[in-house]
Amino acid sequence: MKILVIEDEVAFARLLKSSLEKENREIECVESIASAKALQDQVDFDLVICDISLPDGNGIQHLETRKRESDSAVFIMMTAHGSVDSALQAMKLGAYDYLQKPFEPEELEIVIERAFRERQLESRYLQLKQEVQSEYDFSQILGKSEPMQALFRKMRKAAETKSTVLIHGESGTGKELIARAIHYNSPRRDQSFVIVDCGSIPANLIESELFGHAKGAFTGAHQHRQGLAEEAHLGSLFLDEIGELPLEMQTKLLRFLQESTLRRVGETKAREVDVRIVAATNRDCGEEVKAKRFREDLFYRLNVIPLTAPSLRERQEDIPLLAQHFVSKFCKERKAGPHRLSPGVIQKLMSYSWPGNVRQLENVIEQMLVMADQEIIDEAMLPHPLADNPEGPEITFDPSEWDLKKALSKIHAYTEKYMIRRALQETNNNKTKAAQLLKISRRSLIYKAQEYGLDSEEAIE
Repeated sequence: MKILVIEDEVAFARLLKSSLEKENREIECVESIASAKALQDQVDFDLVICDISLPDGNGIQHLETRKRESDSAVFIMMTAHGSVDSALQAMKLGAYDYLQKPFEPEELEIVIERAFRERQLESRYLQLKQEVQSEYDFSQILGKSEPMQALFRKMRKAAETKSTVLIHGESGTGKELIARAIHYNSPRRDQSFVIVDCGSIPANLIESELFGHAKGAFTGAHQHRQGLAEEAHLGSLFLDEIGELPLEMQTKLLRFLQESTLRRVGETKAREVDVRIVAATNRDCGEEVKAKRFREDLFYRLNVIPLTAPSLRERQEDIPLLAQHFVSKFCKERKAGPHRLSPGVIQKLMSYSWPGNVRQLENVIEQMLVMADQEIIDEAMLPHPLADNPEGPEITFDPSEWDLKKALSKIHAYTEKYMIRRALQETNNNKTKAAQLLKISRRSLIYKAQEYGLDSEEAIE
């Protein structure tokens, strides 16, 4: 650490230098602003300890000049009794703190330690913020297909405005990723991005979650609580699955959008909130309006900038790019060696319909990598329903049977059986190791293996 002491009282300057001398510290002492300026123009100091009253000028003016020139050093001002007001002025101009003479060396050390601890935290915060902004930069969203390129063009325009955005798309198409990218590329990027999952919050709690509540507003409201809308003040509020919002709550949301004010449950006071609204739905809002399940006026209020997240079926040429991205991602997370997909696997991936879209593709890639015992992932490792596997359940459509849960349960059961069998094969029937591989308890593995007829007397306990 390089430290500059600007102090015209020679004896006090020597005392400061003596008390500051520690390992990894370089300390320079000067008696005037002119000398300090000459030295600071040559050396980048980490810390400047500066007296306010100096022979050739005012320490505050020197501070102001250095900060105007983007000097990144931490300034700690020293002041004699009676000039506290000047010290406070210095803090407004960028000084970290001030000490009133006389002071003990320990006091100075405490201030220095606190200043650099806060600087480290600030540096880490800025680093994390840059990482987040980089992660959600438009260039990080994968897609070379025309539907994705068209979406990117609209997203860039949407990010420049404050207008509300409504994202349509099937489940698994990345609607939240689109919303985050719009936020982190907008003028609000340094503020909060708050998510409201309208489909998972009980109808009787959605108003309290969104707008907050006063103490005693209802049973269990033991204290005042800020809602998610207030948390997003000056930032963006992402209303996911907006089509699931009850009609009564749609009316209150519309009023919030129109007036930019809200009332916490149990309060009469209106609070101003400045948020940018981005909403998403997997429903056809036009049909929902016709069916009287969604307010027409709210739909038009949200649909100022409509965006559509294309399904994976509509962007098949992006599948190899996405698949390799997920392979690299999971290899890095698992600290595994390199893996690559065979041409046959790529062909299978591109010919599949992907009802679960990108999320399903990601899960399939992860599943194959978990079970991979070789560098090249071939077709034999494809899970149902991608593999031409005679043991796979035959999913047929019976016009008299519309039970989606049964169909999904059948697929789930087959996938579970497949993974348990592979894990047992991979570990030579060692149930403890197989359970660890599958990230389930040993008891659960035993139960499921028995259920699927995979239990073996030769299995290693």
